[in-house]
Amino acid sequence: MARYGLPPDRPAIPLGHPQADSILGGGLRPGALHEVFAGGWSASGFAALLAIRAAGAKPLFWVRPDFEGQEYGAVSPSGLLELGGDPRQLILVRTRKCDDALAAANDILACGHVGALLLEIRGQPRSLDLVASRRLSLAAGESGASAILLRQSAAAQPSTALTRWQVTSAPSRDDDEDWGNPRFDARLVRHRTGGLGHFLMQWDSEHAVFQQAHPGAVAAAPLHRPADPQIAHAV
Repeated sequence: MARYGLPPDRPAIPLGHPQADSILGGGLRPGALHEVFAGGWSASGFAALLAIRAAGAKPLFWVRPDFEGQEYGAVSPSGLLELGGDPRQLILVRTRKCDDALAAANDILACGHVGALLLEIRGQPRSLDLVASRRLSLAAGESGASAILLRQSAAAQPSTALTRWQVTSAPSRDDDEDWGNPRFDARLVRHRTGGLGHFLMQWDSEHAVFQQAHPGAVAAAPLHRPADPQIAHAV
């Protein structure tokens, strides 16, 4: 099996957005680390929705140091329900600092019953280096759980993440009847096994999938270079 290949019992998880799923090779790959970099407050929602999609019917762990909760607000189970998630599957883990959050994340990923892990880290802590990234990737690969690393107020650094997303909010259309469903301007700026892309994505809360938003201005990036050289950084 190739380094980033999928064993037969780990099919890709379709996001629901046709272009994104096509570039991703069928969808988000379980058993891997995926990074979401914030271009605004909306990135937290996008990362949470990726985690909801990846977790399925299995537990979703959300790990965040205390400062993240103070800076960005508390996680609302009722809000998760409104977005199509299951609050009964949500397990919130709060830690004192980044080092504790990383340790907790690795312990959680070692459990085979975890559907997805959302690890929220702000800024540029020294402990979140290439070694820490490799540990998260290895733990996710061994258990098959999807690890979503949400980076707030951070610049991209070398990592072992399979994908890297840069996300901002996208405005709703005046005639949009799905006003309650969030929209995202999502750039796939790193993809170790395929191409890159720029997508306008809308979350369908009723079916818990992403859809192509209209007008669907989707510009696929050339496969030989990143969509944004200042954000994408391969190792």
